[in-house]
Amino acid sequence: MDLKRKKHASEFNSIVELYVNDIRKIVFSYVKNHHTMEDITQEVFLTAYNSFHTFRGEGSIKNWLLKIAVNKSKDYLKSWHHRKVQMTHWFSKEEQSNEDTEETVISTLRDQELANSIMQLPVKYREIIILYYYQELDTNEISSLLELNVNTVKTRLIRSRDLLKRRLDI
Repeated sequence: MDLKRKKHASEFNSIVELYVNDIRKIVFSYVKNHHTMEDITQEVFLTAYNSFHTFRGEGSIKNWLLKIAVNKSKDYLKSWHHRKVQMTHWFSKEEQSNEDTEETVISTLRDQELANSIMQLPVKYREIIILYYYQELDTNEISSLLELNVNTVKTRLIRSRDLLKRRLDI
């Protein structure tokens, strides 16, 4: 491998390390299966590596990768491989807090209830919630990523919040 390819591979490895958890989260929000999530995440980075030369830098690398992840996830959902799977885990908690055991259990149950409610939303609402609250993208970024009108994104965000409130009896 020549020096230029080694440098390119090294730079890309840094990108993978930086964004792999974000990609896993968004893919899991679509497919609801950890094994499938890992497979699609690999596909996302393989696709990105092979087409990195096409990245024009018009947006952030993160948004470019998220767009690939959304498209790969939607392709999977359209494929014959797709079957419904019960959600068993939600996004891994990266940090443990110093709360006492009772508070931790209550917090975990609330988080799990919220996660289950989000995962039961139709995909068009679920993806907006995940991108807005968990990926912390603004409505303009979501609009660009999903190729939707900004007002459509805002409307779906409002509707998804309403659906969650009704499901959680808030």
